[in-house]
Amino acid sequence: MVTGTLASRLTVACAVALQRMLLAGIAVALAACSTARPWINQPISTASEAPERPVVPAPTEASSSMVVAVTLSGGGARAAAFGLGVLQELKDTRFVWEGRPTSLLDEVGLISGVSGGSVLATYYAAFGDEVFTRFEHDFLLADFQGGMILDAWSPPTLYRLTSPWWGRSDSFAKRLDPVFRKMTFGQLRAQRSKPKLLVTATDLTTGGPFEFTPEQFGLICSDLDSVPLSFAVAASSSVPLLLSPMTLQNYAGTCPESEPSSDPAHGQGNLSARLLELIAESYRDSNERPFIHLVDGGVVDNLGVRGLLERTLAGGTFADSFKGLKAGSVHHIVLVSVNSERDTAERIDGSDQVPGTLQVLDALVFGAGSRLTKETTMMVDDVARRMNDALKYERGHPDSPFAADAEIHVITVGLRQLQDPELRRSLLHVPTALTILPIQVQQLEKAGREVLRESVAFQQLRRSLGAGDDAVPAAAEPTTP
Repeated sequence: MVTGTLASRLTVACAVALQRMLLAGIAVALAACSTARPWINQPISTASEAPERPVVPAPTEASSSMVVAVTLSGGGARAAAFGLGVLQELKDTRFVWEGRPTSLLDEVGLISGVSGGSVLATYYAAFGDEVFTRFEHDFLLADFQGGMILDAWSPPTLYRLTSPWWGRSDSFAKRLDPVFRKMTFGQLRAQRSKPKLLVTATDLTTGGPFEFTPEQFGLICSDLDSVPLSFAVAASSSVPLLLSPMTLQNYAGTCPESEPSSDPAHGQGNLSARLLELIAESYRDSNERPFIHLVDGGVVDNLGVRGLLERTLAGGTFADSFKGLKAGSVHHIVLVSVNSERDTAERIDGSDQVPGTLQVLDALVFGAGSRLTKETTMMVDDVARRMNDALKYERGHPDSPFAADAEIHVITVGLRQLQDPELRRSLLHVPTALTILPIQVQQLEKAGREVLRESVAFQQLRRSLGAGDDAVPAAAEPTTP
């Protein structure tokens, strides 16, 4: 019996060894023949394809007297679920504006997303109110992360990953394709003119923001319309080390958009204008930088709001940001900034032991990274005060775009604002992952609605808009998702 058991063990051991050798042989064979290449951006082929719109869908593109923007931070599925709750509350904020029933969400002209927030922002920009009936099914409750792990071991993916041109984020983009129904930026622009979408990644070489906008792609003489939405979201979500960078080719020098400005005042603006020009200049020599590698947008700005503020400040005066609008046409300017950051997994400053590698990484991302988020939040508050002061001075003037009763409302929404201490502590420790527990999804969505509803700034906006329970006739009330 002992002999039989030993023989059985040897048989199993041999089988395992053979299996490992077979897998290793397959891997070597695949590596020897793998030439898989992911999608690559194309150059602008004709002058008619050149971008005509500015880099950020700014207030100057507002089509009504209400300018509303929503920015969604990074944070994986946690950010997407919390942000979805905020969108639900915005949808339920109904009122009558210029004689028509509407909701605050329906008036959003720009939605911006970074990392996990870019998944939700892109989905809403592409499919509108379907976000309330299908986003959970398509992403939040789909075990997206588990599917990626299983897919990583499939023969087609193993083959692609042995290619020097194919990275883990390319597989991630491929998994995102069905979520966004293989839509490109061109198809998005053709099907839905509002809201404008802003997805931001980080240029791995310069550490600066890279925005998926017509002007940004004009700098590299590339066609944004052909870019899949899944590519932009994957680039914005490519957490360094965990996922690989996404690559674009730089065709600068083959189109007029990449030429430096001949304006003698060029580069002599304020600090924000000079910083933006410095970023633009880094792309104008395609011989020096033939390829651009992109990683998670949260590396440079996890709130996804700094770019908007920088461009507003770069324009000069506050009124200059609204050039082209009819005098006295703007009555409300609204920015809703959603912050879904989490706490560090543990407090390393509670022990005198040398922190381990994982502890250091966690502290760098969610500790030191949190400091940058706080700085951005303070920047938002500071710019809001300056804009409010400028608005008080400029509104009502004959040539001003601001009406005499124009108002600015800056509303910041974060998990730290939850009133329930136990729930707040729990949700601040939900991991930054592509998949979280269904109960956490429900709690985060509810928290998003609750925090926005209890915001003093949001309550002031509701009163200003007359968004009470009787603001819209019953027939116009939206159905509950």
